[in-house]
Amino acid sequence: MDWKLELVPVPVTDVERAKRFYSEQMGFAVDHDMSLGEEARIVQLTPPGSGCSIVIGAGSGVTEVQPGSLQGLQLVVPDIAAARAQLVERGVPAGPVQHVENGAMVDGPDGAWNSFVYFSDPDGNGWALQERPPES
Repeated sequence: MDWKLELVPVPVTDVERAKRFYSEQMGFAVDHDMSLGEEARIVQLTPPGSGCSIVIGAGSGVTEVQPGSLQGLQLVVPDIAAARAQLVERGVPAGPVQHVENGAMVDGPDGAWNSFVYFSDPDGNGWALQERPPES
């Protein structure tokens, strides 16, 4: 039996601002944007190549989590420097490429699964890029 994570709610204060950030700056596809009357609005977006989407929204039943409190979301990319450059070009305040060395984060890339870039969305939800090894 497969167990697939396919949707992660991301708490935001301003749905329209978050939609612009994730679609225009991050390059996520807008899967759907729907309102449930005056009660709620839900926007589902998917990162390029991902099998898992995020949902942002406002109103009844969307999420009870405080905006900005979600930390540690991680996107895996084949080229960390190129991915960071793309984010910076799109206006995302991404940090430098870093890796773990002797238990601390230091600047620069490193080996397989040990290169990261950190950034936050406009509400402060924390994201990381992680470079995966080349496919053989």
